[in-house]
Amino acid sequence: MLRKSVLWLLMTGLLAGLVLAACQQATPSGEGAVKEVVKTVVVTVQVPAEGGAAQAAVPQGYGATLKAVKERGYLICGVNGQLPGFSYVDQEGKWSGFDVDFCRALAAAIFGDPDKVQYRPLTAKERFTALQTGEIDVLIRNTTWTLTRDAELGANFVATTFYDGQGFMVPKDSGIQSLKDLNGARICVATGTTTELNLADVMAAEGLEYEPVVFETADQVFAAYEEGTCDAVTTDKSGLVSRKAVLKEPEAHIILPETISKEPLGPVVRHGDDQWFDIVQWTVFATFAAEEYGVTSQNVDQVKAETKNPEVKRLLGVEGEMGQKLGLSDDWAYNIIKLVGNYAEIYERNLGPGTPFNLPRGLNASYIDGGLLYAPPFR
Repeated sequence: MLRKSVLWLLMTGLLAGLVLAACQQATPSGEGAVKEVVKTVVVTVQVPAEGGAAQAAVPQGYGATLKAVKERGYLICGVNGQLPGFSYVDQEGKWSGFDVDFCRALAAAIFGDPDKVQYRPLTAKERFTALQTGEIDVLIRNTTWTLTRDAELGANFVATTFYDGQGFMVPKDSGIQSLKDLNGARICVATGTTTELNLADVMAAEGLEYEPVVFETADQVFAAYEEGTCDAVTTDKSGLVSRKAVLKEPEAHIILPETISKEPLGPVVRHGDDQWFDIVQWTVFATFAAEEYGVTSQNVDQVKAETKNPEVKRLLGVEGEMGQKLGLSDDWAYNIIKLVGNYAEIYERNLGPGTPFNLPRGLNASYIDGGLLYAPPFR
């Protein structure tokens, strides 16, 4: 159980009056007053056992994260680093992938430069500790939104960027065709994940015996599977497709038809800074909205100059001062689209038909195409 001791500075009307009397200063009013009151709060985090023993004081409060990122001059983004198509670093040190592009989109929104990002590769076990202790500004690392993580780990999940589900991969010549064929199997799985918990749940529900073979990193999990240590390997189906593509003999393996869980994946921020939550969330929404309105990295300048659609004008910063409401410049969403692209561009670039993964959009299509991706109004 995560234990948190939080020192909150509470300012009531009476206290505000006393402070005014002592300091003889004017008191801000309205929204600005709220921002000032909660600006400096210190949270002491005691990390749960699954994240390792660590403790650190993390500055919290409205505007604290954006201020720290701007003063530093770059964003620190926690990623996987071992998942081709989502976040992966090549031999030349170049980062790429679907999750990486959302880190770049956030940097574009803040700095107008998608390259002002430092990527921090994290294991499943390390990721929440890194977020809680301020080692990273945001976690964008195939992380599933759950009640426990939302409530106990001091984490806030923003809009889901990828709807997934857990599955199994087995050697094609194993004779295994379905979940029930895994009775008595040795199954490779990453520790400290919802994958491990889902595996236990479904096998118990089906009355199947199995032996979990656990590892800390994805590289270890799939290396053991490929060496024959396990009869099967389990993770999110997107991860199975990603790793299958880089096995020595991809065609010698199959992904079973069953999907045993819901895995909504997306960026995660710390509790305590609503402005930062809004910035990360609306960065995601900007990519959804741009796809919905047909605005791409290629046509955004023309659309910005010619559009008569008030919603698109607000999206691109022509009117409405949307950026200022987030603490950003009004061209924040324009910069995301121009420098990184809309959601469809991000998806196709990293996971689409022109890649080794060729993942169908499915639930990850825009709502106008029958999917689940939907941006609230920009107004």
